[in-house]
Amino acid sequence: MTRALIDKGLSSIKSGSRIFIHGCGGTPQHLNRLLAERANELRRVEIMGVLALDNTFTDPKLESSFFVNTLFASGFVRPCIANGTASYILALLSEMPRLFDENILPLDAAFIQVSPPDMHGYCSLGISIEVTRAALRNAKKVFAQINRNMPRVHGDTFVHMNQIDAYVEHDEPLIEVDYSKEISDVEKAIGKHVAELIDDRSTLQMGIGTIPDCVLKCLENHKDLSIASEMISDGVMNLIQKGVVTNRYKKFHPGITTCTFILG
Repeated sequence: MTRALIDKGLSSIKSGSRIFIHGCGGTPQHLNRLLAERANELRRVEIMGVLALDNTFTDPKLESSFFVNTLFASGFVRPCIANGTASYILALLSEMPRLFDENILPLDAAFIQVSPPDMHGYCSLGISIEVTRAALRNAKKVFAQINRNMPRVHGDTFVHMNQIDAYVEHDEPLIEVDYSKEISDVEKAIGKHVAELIDDRSTLQMGIGTIPDCVLKCLENHKDLSIASEMISDGVMNLIQKGVVTNRYKKFHPGITTCTFILG
């Protein structure tokens, strides 16, 4: 699709619109930049999402055009929350879809990043689902960045081209987060202690940060672990490759690692 056509689609976004932005490693950076180019025409466009990992809409120069109302306070948004130029909605991830499904927060548009379509017209939301599926169900308009770097991922990830109102094809690297910083002795001790409390055949849920990664590093001698998690990162990948995570004794989707987003 040409730049002119995506621009025509984005022109439906007016001052006061509420937009959901695909988050985490799925952040559609190019789409975000295209909307930011219209900042002079817009006032108080509300930006929602989970774990925003770019600073397009927190740029102080765009403060009068965009207001971030985030569902998760990432490092890009925290300073803005502290100075009052952004806000944070406190909710459990499992409850966030209700904000859209029950029309508590009506959405004028959803911005997503997807893989190229297959022969049947289905794209994949790839490495980040989190609350995006609920946003797609309820947004008045859906705009997509089609990126060949977004992998096709199994599960509830597929979006048909017929569901997309306008799209732009733009390839760029997906956002990564480096968790390989130096680990302190205290963090190592915590990770070791927690790992000792985990039995073989356990099902794990983990979050973001050094402590979860320390725990995962200490689980390499465990057997038949399962994953049903909000997120997974590099530590889980290593356990899968080493045969520690098999999902063999998992009750829900046995044999399959399940999560809502992948980041690392």
